[in-house]
Amino acid sequence: MYLILGILMVALGLFMLLRPSDFFDLTESWKSYAPGEPSKLFLFSTRFGGCMFILVGLAGIFLGIYELL
Repeated sequence: MYLILGILMVALGLFMLLRPSDFFDLTESWKSYAPGEPSKLFLFSTRFGGCMFILVGLAGIFLGIYELL
C-alpha cells in the first residue's frame, strides 16, 4: 500500500516541481475571471510543495519495499 501511494506522490511531486504553470491551470485558473499567469509566490510554493511530495513519496516507497522484505 505504501509503495503505490509513494509512487503516486512522487509522480504528483514531479509534476508540481517541473510544471507549476500547468498545475496552476488545473487547480486555480478556474477561480478567476481574468486570465493570467500565476504569481511568483504561487510558483515557488508549488515547487516547494512538489519537493515535499517527492520526499514523502520516496519515504513511502522505501517503507513499502521494507514491508515486502
